[in-house]
Amino acid sequence: MANIVMFVILAVVVLGSAILSVCTKSIMRAATFLLFVLFGIAGFYFLLDYTFLGAAQISIYAGGITVMYVFAIQLVSKDTLQNLVSRFKGVRVVQGALISLVGLAVVAVILLKNKFIDAAMTMADKEVTVDVIGKSLLGSDKYGYVLPFEFISVFLLACIVGGIMIARKEDNK
Repeated sequence: MANIVMFVILAVVVLGSAILSVCTKSIMRAATFLLFVLFGIAGFYFLLDYTFLGAAQISIYAGGITVMYVFAIQLVSKDTLQNLVSRFKGVRVVQGALISLVGLAVVAVILLKNKFIDAAMTMADKEVTVDVIGKSLLGSDKYGYVLPFEFISVFLLACIVGGIMIARKEDNK
């Protein structure tokens, strides 16, 4: 019963923060609501007893990525951010709803065509250990993710260097 109550609380926090993150006019508030969403997702991991993934969610996403977003927001000039504020128009809401429905239909067709749901039900009885997750993430075999992690780290380093160069150019003016 306690797990259901915690799940409902986390679901309300995640969904509410996600909606507020999209609907707010202030970009700093959007980043703050994104932080709440990421903490809620970490709460889901802890609720499922995946402590490693919960800790990784907090340290990498809630900590690092959100701080990077805030730094990027602070580096961009206020004149650029002024143009991002716009009011909701009925046409845009309808366009967004239609695009969301098309995306949902595409995902549903892919799930049903490739029988992912059946495969997930057969795998539901098997427990995945942290050892298997670690070997999958850091393996260099066919389905390993070492190379994408290295590409992402080089990309983030390039973004940081670019942000420093932009900030340094504004200081010289």
